[in-house]
Amino acid sequence: MTAAANNRSRAIAPGAWLGLLGGGQLGRMFTMAAQSMGYKVMVLDPGTDSPAGTVADRHLQAEYTDADALAEMAKRCAAATTEFENVPAESLQRLSEGCIVSPAAHSVAIAQDRIREKLFLDEHGFGVAPFAVIRSEADLAAAGIDGLLPGVLKVSRFGYDGKGQVRVGSRGELKAAFQSLQSEPCVLEKFLALDKEVSVVVCRGFDDEVTTFPVSENQHADGILDVSIVPARVPDEIAANARSRAIKLAQQLDYRGVLCVEYFVVDDGSLLVNEIAPRPHNSGHYSIDACVTSQFEQQVRVMCSLPLGDTSLLCPAVMLNLLGDLWAQQTPPWDRVLQHRTAKLHLYGKSTPRPGRKMGHVTVLSEQADAALGTALEIKSTLVAARAESPLQPV
Repeated sequence: MTAAANNRSRAIAPGAWLGLLGGGQLGRMFTMAAQSMGYKVMVLDPGTDSPAGTVADRHLQAEYTDADALAEMAKRCAAATTEFENVPAESLQRLSEGCIVSPAAHSVAIAQDRIREKLFLDEHGFGVAPFAVIRSEADLAAAGIDGLLPGVLKVSRFGYDGKGQVRVGSRGELKAAFQSLQSEPCVLEKFLALDKEVSVVVCRGFDDEVTTFPVSENQHADGILDVSIVPARVPDEIAANARSRAIKLAQQLDYRGVLCVEYFVVDDGSLLVNEIAPRPHNSGHYSIDACVTSQFEQQVRVMCSLPLGDTSLLCPAVMLNLLGDLWAQQTPPWDRVLQHRTAKLHLYGKSTPRPGRKMGHVTVLSEQADAALGTALEIKSTLVAARAESPLQPV
């Protein structure tokens, strides 16, 4: 047993160094949460001006597989984590030889590969949409494929925010889509009529303590999360089922850390797991302003073997994503956003806006979820109108 494993039951006190693989906005919010609790954060990321790297106490500018950088992080940091699922699982394994790591490499390895993820969920009895594994063109001719059409072909690795996904309605479209995805291994999922999409952020510590955040109702545009409404507007039994199944999934994965479970709510009210994300999630950003403990503070608590924080919702909230599409020749009119006294603006420090790029978010608080949604949509309308007045120039 490694020294890191022996120390998992010992709380890591403020003042210690924490390591983070990844420099994006999730890492930025984790870094800020950790620093507010008195920790120092070392970020490993190849970017020169990454959102997390610019606020970290130290930025190691190197690839995620860089042996020297990983060795330095393992030596200096008491614990380490990741902010995105596509970090090589081997890097997490290497770090675990010198410091505490959450989530563990074996958990991330499942979540970062759609084929492994779907097979794991299906094998362990977690309902998923009907699917087939497509590894070669020969698989396209398999019996039963017609029963999955119309469907969605999703590349097994490195797909996110609608990227690496193609809607298909026939075998001909399926073959063309597979070729357009460079014939990479894929999952074909049957397209289902959905009532809603919801998600649950679940947190599990090394001592097996587990808690969940309130269920979020998610609406997407072009495959990217647009708004999250909390609490989700679903019957209590569906919300309870979503939280219970998320806990069972974390336990089945032997997961230690913050995990998001995304569900489809189909017309009959049943829940199907869409995918899992081994990290804090966009749909959990509301927790920064609307919960006693945020998902990022909870991430710190898990890796430092501290008691999990209270996840109670202080008031209903709606999170609105701010994409690069809203930027134009000038900065969006944030004064119009902040004239709403219950709107909380979060910008990620990204210097270059691009269509579809997540640049920030706004969380609107209210006594009623529908009222918060109305204000969030009003803010979105204001920003879209301002964008139309000054079109974004090509970068």
